[in-house]
Amino acid sequence: MQKIVFTLLMICMTFVLADEVKPWTTKLNNLTTFEKHVLIDKGTERAFSGKYVHTKEDGMYTCKVCDAPLYTSKDKFDSHCGWPSFDDAIPGAIKEVPDADGRRTEIVCANCGAHMGHVFKGEGFTSKNVRHCVNSVSLNFQKNKTQTSTLKKAYFAGGCFWGVEYYLEKIDGVKEVTSGFMGGHLKNPGYYDVVRKDTGHIETVEVVYDPSKVSYETLAKMFFEIHDPTQTDGQGPDIGSQYLSAIFVNNTQERETIERLIKVLEGKGFKIATKIRAKVPFYSAEAYHQDYYERKGSTPYCHRRVKRF
Repeated sequence: MQKIVFTLLMICMTFVLADEVKPWTTKLNNLTTFEKHVLIDKGTERAFSGKYVHTKEDGMYTCKVCDAPLYTSKDKFDSHCGWPSFDDAIPGAIKEVPDADGRRTEIVCANCGAHMGHVFKGEGFTSKNVRHCVNSVSLNFQKNKTQTSTLKKAYFAGGCFWGVEYYLEKIDGVKEVTSGFMGGHLKNPGYYDVVRKDTGHIETVEVVYDPSKVSYETLAKMFFEIHDPTQTDGQGPDIGSQYLSAIFVNNTQERETIERLIKVLEGKGFKIATKIRAKVPFYSAEAYHQDYYERKGSTPYCHRRVKRF
């Protein structure tokens, strides 16, 4: 009789566990081979290759497997290590376990056990003295919709996007600057597609800004002052169609602003080569192009600010 009761109990437990695991099992089956390598087999993505290394927007980071909230953007910081870094997690969201290597401490989702990365302490990056080093592929990101709706985007092309990004992201009110490409005929181009395959794209930066703190005109004026808007074949030593000066406008108001500023510059004797083009899809460049000079600890070689207004 005891054996029968025990067997029935085991069968019931199996059904209960199967029911609990089922949602995660479905998610696991839908993961790519590389996502499984990181989340299940505890692998690591290559430094500076992850989607969220340079993300600065406000929002929530959740587990790729079970969608449990893990981190908020207010705890994210740039450690220059090549992976998203957080100095805190949502209480109870992350579990620390000894790593198999016997030296490090692994961090996993407390809800489903998916591998996130490792935690390091005592490095002194922030006042909390903690760094959660997380694989981008282990996360999903949900933007803060209430704040995002008040932000606007502007698009400027002025030669190598590294230098344009360097100056524009220093403006108060600018939330994020992303280096990428616009204006070509190939969807989702990579850097070498643009350089070698004549895709028609121009190196461009996408500027996310708060219009209550900085105006579009202020951004445009800075753009005209940090590159040579009279050069017709590129910018500085960077020659080629991908380095041309252009502004992609979202609407008539932006176009009129740019036309007015160009007239001011022409009135001062400048022969402006900058083209005004309607907004087309923007494609982000690879992660290693983002925040290039900040990561290198250097300054642009072909961009500098020259007062023109």
